[in-house]
Amino acid sequence: MKFVRNGSLMAVLASCLAWGQATSQIQGTVRDATGASVPAAEVKATQTDTGISRTVPSGSDGTYVLANLPIGPYKLEISKPGFRTFIQSGIVLQVATNPSIDVTLSVGAVSESVQVEANAPQVETQTTSVGAVIDSKRILELPLNGRNPAELVPLVGAAVPAGRNGTAGMPGGLNISVAGSLPSSVGYFLDGALYNNPFDAVNLPFPFPDALQEFKVETSTTTAQTGQHGGAAVSAVVKSGTNDFHGDLFEFLRNGKMNARNAFAARRDTLKRNQYGGTIGGPIMHNKMFFFAGYQGTKTRSDPADLTGFVPTVDMLSGDFSQC
Repeated sequence: MKFVRNGSLMAVLASCLAWGQATSQIQGTVRDATGASVPAAEVKATQTDTGISRTVPSGSDGTYVLANLPIGPYKLEISKPGFRTFIQSGIVLQVATNPSIDVTLSVGAVSESVQVEANAPQVETQTTSVGAVIDSKRILELPLNGRNPAELVPLVGAAVPAGRNGTAGMPGGLNISVAGSLPSSVGYFLDGALYNNPFDAVNLPFPFPDALQEFKVETSTTTAQTGQHGGAAVSAVVKSGTNDFHGDLFEFLRNGKMNARNAFAARRDTLKRNQYGGTIGGPIMHNKMFFFAGYQGTKTRSDPADLTGFVPTVDMLSGDFSQC
């Protein structure tokens, strides 16, 4: 009986000083009711799951940029003396997105506020690439043989499998062609860092599905940040902790005894495969520091493949191979 066991363990710490998963930004222009730009307005973005906030002033032309923001839901507050405070909630940042949110401030006291609930998708005006996001729901619920999230990249239009990686590469590496490009021209990024295997240019092993938040596949004039490979860019983000504790446990079982024997097979499948693990994330210090950890283990057992053996005859043992 052959026995194989492997496992993967990952842990992430994030705080207000180390903004992990920095892959998105919010930008826009602040104007008054007449259309004139409003400089030196205080623009504050707060991630509602963690309470971490980022504040920048608007420029002389009223523009602002909140760069390097972790993905997730946000509340945007813009204030300046002499104007009512503008509050917009329900903003959801996805991986590798740059929505533009232009704001018009109305005259009034700072204690007064105008609140907007953003239910519609945010408009991107700075990105020329074409792509789509595979969210956590699809990563977890779609069937995956081996639980390799890279298998879901072809769900995006114009992406097709181009054969499995050779045995000399890393486990889980896949050759995928996007928009007719070579498999080696697809760039992979994990939390903003290049994630290609230098040996064969395919992806390094992705985190298991329960630890992966989402990923985005982009092609056609990608941005400078992801332009190392000309064909496409696959940007993935690992989950992180929030102000609430969250976790899960899982096990996936494959056992030949639960399957019918193939009509053309001499015997039943002997493969036994257990894949199990879990994740947990939560606060270390509320609104300041968080943790996330996950583990996945895999045990595989199966009978060895049948081998054909040749037993020497008595003549062969005495050195006579004339009948062989």
